Amino acid sequence: MAREELTRLTGKFDGPNCDDDDCPNVYRTASGSIVVQGDVSTAFQPPEGEALVEIPKAVLREAVRALGW
Repeated sequence: MAREELTRLTGKFDGPNCDDDDCPNVYRTASGSIVVQGDVSTAFQPPEGEALVEIPKAVLREAVRALGW
């Protein structure tokens, strides 16, 4: 899936602005699932094929507002 196929929910409303796309963000796919971009976390070892990422609380708050939750 290409980034162009995703709807970016953060970085363009009231939250921290990130124009270069290399910072934490939350995206929605065409099927409605959520994709999270963030810094790799080493909190624990996830199962094969999964990863842990950390995103700032403000980014998550902005995504929730964008989704109307």
